[in-house]
Amino acid sequence: PVAARLSNIAAGIVVGKAGTAVAREADLLDALAPDRGALRKVRGRADAADQVERWRRRGWRIGFTTGCFDLLQPAHAQLLDRARGWCDRLVVGLHADAAVRQLRGDGHPIQDQGARAATLAGLGAVDLVTVFEEDSPVELIRQLRPDLLVRGADGGLPGFAGLELVQEWGGAVRDAGAEG
Repeated sequence: PVAARLSNIAAGIVVGKAGTAVAREADLLDALAPDRGALRKVRGRADAADQVERWRRRGWRIGFTTGCFDLLQPAHAQLLDRARGWCDRLVVGLHADAAVRQLRGDGHPIQDQGARAATLAGLGAVDLVTVFEEDSPVELIRQLRPDLLVRGADGGLPGFAGLELVQEWGGAVRDAGAEG
């Protein structure tokens, strides 16, 4: 009975998608527990790519930014608000715990990636959060193909991972740290 119910739910999900599609774990969780609230915004990489593609088919401009967001600060919230103002949907690529340790050293992250993702998902400016394990977000950017890449306040555009890639497919790059 449980397998039959899950199969029917999955079939309904797939029928509601465009083209050839699959029912992913997040789709089933959304159908079974619609009260997950902001945590619905936290998705694995494949689910994130599917969601971004659905938004793209609606004609929405997809923005992307990345960071550690270890302890959310007012400057982070301002960056995310500014970035969301430049696009229709904002995706945040969150550095996994191991990457944060490598970038920031011992004692970091202060909060694990689950807590950091949940905090980001609770912000109105953020539409989707996905964690990436690599040192650089380039492969995630390649998979999501955002229309806009937003750089935070911790540096300028030169050398920003994914900059050339996004520009190659006609996307824009903005430096939120340089904007007033």
